[in-house]
Amino acid sequence: MTERIAACHCGEINLTVRGNPEHVSMCHCLHCQRRTGSAFSVQGYFSKSQVTIKGSPKRYSRKGDSGRGVDFHFCPNCGSTSYWDVEPWPDKMGIPLGTFADPSFVQSPNVSIFVTHCHPWVVIPEGPRTEGHSKKFNEDAERALAELRKG
Repeated sequence: MTERIAACHCGEINLTVRGNPEHVSMCHCLHCQRRTGSAFSVQGYFSKSQVTIKGSPKRYSRKGDSGRGVDFHFCPNCGSTSYWDVEPWPDKMGIPLGTFADPSFVQSPNVSIFVTHCHPWVVIPEGPRTEGHSKKFNEDAERALAELRKG
């Protein structure tokens, strides 16, 4: 099984990841542009059971464009985003591909979201493109929120 190490810039936060991401996405939303300081973000979504975290990240919580919660975990020393949790997928985590610092990580994005905010010079890889989150994400979110309301 493939094992990769993701780390913040200073090395304080390390994530050991076993296996491949369930999917890789490219997000063009304005929140991701501000968070990364770039025109988009690229991340892999992994099952939390695939990841071991070393270090003590800080957390920043906010609502996404979908209105659903997202918790970002970042290094308190260098400020690098290490990973995040999204409300609809409590058993998954997003990890920025750049934290792997591994050009051999060849799995390219297979979905692009919030393409209405895409900079015109960005070339989007083949795959689904949505104006917001995917239908599956929205369905998962509705199920998760219904469970929270019950509990």
